[in-house]
Amino acid sequence: QVQLVESGGGLVQAGGSLRLSCAVSGSIFSVNIMGWYRQAPGKQRALVASITSGGTINYADSVKGRFTISRGNAKNTVYLLMNSLSLEDTAVYYCNAVGQISRQTPPRNYWGQGTQVAVSS
Repeated sequence: QVQLVESGGGLVQAGGSLRLSCAVSGSIFSVNIMGWYRQAPGKQRALVASITSGGTINYADSVKGRFTISRGNAKNTVYLLMNSLSLEDTAVYYCNAVGQISRQTPPRNYWGQGTQVAVSS
């Protein structure tokens, strides 16, 4: 009933940029945190960036200074602007939301299906 839909992935050459988008839909009461994770083949899913409802932002060291996370004007949307992309950024990028389905339920994680980002040399 809760869905996160990502878009914006694709092929890009090293040094280029991509902008990922994510929107939450369905029966969710509140969203406290939204963020982006990525997973490369043979590796575990790792945090890229997150932003709270209050605007507090956290970046992984590997993307700090290159990527920018932001909330959209539409409710429960998040963007990731990726600049100066390199081969090591190649991965499936997943949108994540921490939210509640009701005020009586503790927050939990929700995940999108993922969007492929492939950086070529």
